Amino acid sequence: MSIGKFENSVRLDRDACKGCTNCIKRCPTGAIRVRDGKAVITKEYCIDCGQCIRVCPHHAKIATYDSVEDIQNYEYTVALPAPSLYGQFNNLDDTNIVLTALKKMGFSDVYEVGAAAEIVSRLSRDYIDAHPEQWPLISTACPSVVKLIRVRFPNLIPHLLPLEAPVELAATMARRKAMEATGLPSEKIGIFFISPCPAKVSSCKFPLTIDHCDVDEILAMKDVYPLLLPYMKESAEQPDDLAEAGRIGIGWGNSGGEAGGLLTDDYLAADGIENVIKVLEDLEDQKFTNLKFIELNACMGGCVGGVLTVENPYVARVKLKRLNKYLPVAKTHEAPADLGYWNREVEYEPVFKLGSTLKESIEMMRKVDELTARFPGMDCGSCGAPSCRALAEDIVRGIAKESDCIYILKEYIQHISDEMSFLDVRKRRKDDGE
Repeated sequence: MSIGKFENSVRLDRDACKGCTNCIKRCPTGAIRVRDGKAVITKEYCIDCGQCIRVCPHHAKIATYDSVEDIQNYEYTVALPAPSLYGQFNNLDDTNIVLTALKKMGFSDVYEVGAAAEIVSRLSRDYIDAHPEQWPLISTACPSVVKLIRVRFPNLIPHLLPLEAPVELAATMARRKAMEATGLPSEKIGIFFISPCPAKVSSCKFPLTIDHCDVDEILAMKDVYPLLLPYMKESAEQPDDLAEAGRIGIGWGNSGGEAGGLLTDDYLAADGIENVIKVLEDLEDQKFTNLKFIELNACMGGCVGGVLTVENPYVARVKLKRLNKYLPVAKTHEAPADLGYWNREVEYEPVFKLGSTLKESIEMMRKVDELTARFPGMDCGSCGAPSCRALAEDIVRGIAKESDCIYILKEYIQHISDEMSFLDVRKRRKDDGE
């Protein structure tokens, strides 16, 4: 898989887009504008949080992912179910039912992302204890949060926990296990991740912190869900013993689950992108003390709230908690010594900076302030930007004009109308010999 500096899985269906302002008002990074009656997504600003997908009434924002039919492209396939998948089903008391159903569905084998999550939890405990100078360390399991910090909170980059996300670790371990078991070359083995959100799609396709991700195909949880149901009925009576994740690993599907696996009370857990931004702003202002770890999830409820899931996130959270009653705390997993940590650092990307030099930036900011003061401050979105200040910044960048504001345009039209009326009166007086 190639590595992209700014690559996203959220896309726009221009035919479905009606040019409304729902998406621009809810995008947390101001990545969307409406121009010529259609939304435009600036990929440098987009963090793949999926908010636009969630709020678009016309379903014009879509996530790109792969098809279940791609199973046919490989000789041997391994499914990587995310812990949040278990929260989609009613009355589930044994994860083996889902895992057996995945094999009946067509996968050669399964490898739980929750099992890799337990390894990451152990590595996290060791790293946090060994690096108090970086406290509080920020979870890097949510790709949207990492992208957000990369473009907006450069001072917090040193606090990022430099560990692979569970899906990345699971993919590599699953591939090695499959190659050893079958003797097949890597290219004939397909690793399929069942994802709850678009952010994990882009992080697998275009990894930021590792050179290569072993996930070959990413499937949407909402596509896999209906296909699994009939096979789960078949598997319910006598499922295979395939489960490798305990409470800690499955708990990662809910907000607070990752932090719970650290066995400490000195943590903060927040979910929902608006709340995440508030936490990061307060953290940048050094308002938090005596914290070792901060877990942040862009989706409400954690991964169970991803836009590619089917269940209400709060209901799914309850289901995972009930399921965890039947599981051991954790199972023994060993990661190879060469896995678990980043091999590429996160670098600050100043995509929101106005000028190329400090002097130029100050001058452009002055112009932005002047323009913002001229606008009505209603943040109505009629100009195609989410706020009056955003429009002012677009004007300074040269991608918008003052007349895009309907209030400024109204004043301009009124001024032209007054001028025309004045000239008309003068002409009539002149014609009348006055």
